[in-house]
Amino acid sequence: MPKLPVCLAAALLLSACDATWNDPYPAADAGGNVLYTAFTDRPKHLDPAQSYTEDEITFTAQIYEPPLQYHYLRRPYELVPATVERLPHPRYLDAGGRALPDDAPAERIAESVYELTLKPGIRFQPHPAFALDAGGRPLYLGENVAAGRQSIADFPATGSRELTADDYIYQLKRLAHPRLHSPIFGMMADKIVGLKALGDALAAAAQALPPDAWLDLDAYPLAGVEKVDARTWRIRIRGKYPQFAYWLAMPFFAPVPREVDRFYAQPGMAAKNLTLDWWPVGTGPFLLAENDPNRRMVLARNPNFHGETYPCDGEPGDRAAGLLDDCGAALPLIDRAVFSREKEAIPYWNKFLQGYYDASGISSDSFDQAVRVNVGGDVGLTDEMRDKGIRLLTSVKASTFYMGFNMLDPVVGGLSPRSTRLRQAISIAIDQEEFISIFQNGRGIAAQGPLPPGIFGFEAGEAGINRVVYDWVAGQPQRKPVEVARRLMAEAGYPNGRDEKTGEPLVVYLDTTGGGMGEKSRLDWLTRQFAKIDVQLVVRSTDFNRFQDKIRKGNVQLYYLGWNADYPDPENFFFLLDGNEGKVARGGENASNYANPEFDRLFARMKNMDNTPERLAIVRQMNAILHQDAPWVFGLHPKSYTLGHRWLKNRKPNDVGNNILKYQRIDAVDREQARRAWNRPVLWPFALLLVGLAGLAMPAWRAYRRRERAALR
Repeated sequence: MPKLPVCLAAALLLSACDATWNDPYPAADAGGNVLYTAFTDRPKHLDPAQSYTEDEITFTAQIYEPPLQYHYLRRPYELVPATVERLPHPRYLDAGGRALPDDAPAERIAESVYELTLKPGIRFQPHPAFALDAGGRPLYLGENVAAGRQSIADFPATGSRELTADDYIYQLKRLAHPRLHSPIFGMMADKIVGLKALGDALAAAAQALPPDAWLDLDAYPLAGVEKVDARTWRIRIRGKYPQFAYWLAMPFFAPVPREVDRFYAQPGMAAKNLTLDWWPVGTGPFLLAENDPNRRMVLARNPNFHGETYPCDGEPGDRAAGLLDDCGAALPLIDRAVFSREKEAIPYWNKFLQGYYDASGISSDSFDQAVRVNVGGDVGLTDEMRDKGIRLLTSVKASTFYMGFNMLDPVVGGLSPRSTRLRQAISIAIDQEEFISIFQNGRGIAAQGPLPPGIFGFEAGEAGINRVVYDWVAGQPQRKPVEVARRLMAEAGYPNGRDEKTGEPLVVYLDTTGGGMGEKSRLDWLTRQFAKIDVQLVVRSTDFNRFQDKIRKGNVQLYYLGWNADYPDPENFFFLLDGNEGKVARGGENASNYANPEFDRLFARMKNMDNTPERLAIVRQMNAILHQDAPWVFGLHPKSYTLGHRWLKNRKPNDVGNNILKYQRIDAVDREQARRAWNRPVLWPFALLLVGLAGLAMPAWRAYRRRERAALR
């Protein structure tokens, strides 16, 4: 009997007992202190002057260090120092440059002065821009530096140096660089003294230079920024603007060294993606080790990181949740983070269940497999998830999604009683609770105004409801009956959905970018909502660029948009409805072109105030005006549902602080054991196939042996 096939099968079975054949990572990485996760949309900008999206800040927040950051565990969100010694306390000056007390009226304050002092000893990551030759000159400056090099790794020598005030000042100037088109330049030019003038000077200088020539920003002064010494600088802000401290926690205000800017500006670099937009340089806990945005991004520990430690305090319940177990531990707690691009939800989900991703969101397709909602609305994990030790983290995001009316439109716009009642009727008719239940799997709360939970001025319960749309019934907000909406339609001059003067049916138009899974069913649902009050909805789908152009020119009637908090302050949401931010008139962020003089007056008063009872009273007045005028159909504040494996430690939802990777820890031993247990190869069919093949080969083998013996006779 032939023994080879059977022995081979046995050998394969034995070798598979301790292997996971479907492991997508190199065997050398097994058991490593590495966090594995995924990303879906490729980052477009990693330059801190340009980057302004969620898929980008996932990386930039781990690499760059602005002066301030958010405490990882405390809620409400609290600013704490990052690279500076202490939180800056603004000094106030009047128009004559004289000092004012902290409680001076905002109208008397001409300037606010923020002074920041760096902690000593902070160093940049190793990088070839800092490499020096024996004479102390930059090693990689010259005509043909880019020749033969495709990656930062192709520059063998690296260097580093200490962080200085000049690095922060240089980045402030970069916000005004005409070739970078920083998305916050316009706003900051109105705030930082001299930034607009610098922008004009740089624009003129850039026109006189070849398109790819380096513009040395040190040659151009910025009046509102003063270097005090090597570690200290001052920033002058027009008027009183307390929210400026929040901006100091964003990557826009992270340091960029002059020599890095000069290094990347050399001929031939940009053609090979050797730019700050592709290879960022920072002082943060991680550096970008691999950049293939279509496949994989890798962050590696910055060997020069300056010794920050894990926090030792937080909210009640953090200790019981194990979030203080690493109190005082040196950060970061992992060596690397590997981000793999996943374009489809199902492969992403399956790899998470196999243990190859440490955390995951929950798509609609996987919701029922992961989450169970009981009759009382309480959310919990399914038995399958609990058996794997998976944990569920939920939070309401500091975001708001809404359907906006173009207030310049002759039908739905304006503040006349006719158009106002029409907008109110539509606001009642669109059942946000039903939308959340059907299309969000319950992951959201119906918005009562622009402010999401966690933002000063948001009020839960009866005090915060939109009384135009809701009644307070049995301790809960209850959407007004559709009969109320139909009555408002009649009062607006559209009984039964027809213009009382012409008899024509009322048709309204929604502009949307369209596309995406489930888009048709959502639009069909929305059409039925309008039909409840006999309004005909026509959907006009277009591509994103065309949609943006129509918004910019005011050629829309209704549209959908959303806003994620840049910082936790009501000003960051109410400004979306400030008349001075009108999209058509001023190119601002007020896409509805809403303008109510009383709202604008209250906004101008509220936006520069500290969080006091007086400010809360003004916020309530502003909300009441918006409820009445209804420039938006207030949609929802989404809930974040995140799953994490038991070996992923120190995870806590955080909507405004993005530099969270340094706090997370991996139990690599537990993960490796789980992966082996969950991914054991099923080899008996293979062994059975081999035995079957051996059985089929047996007659041929015996016939061959008979012929051999016969030949020997």
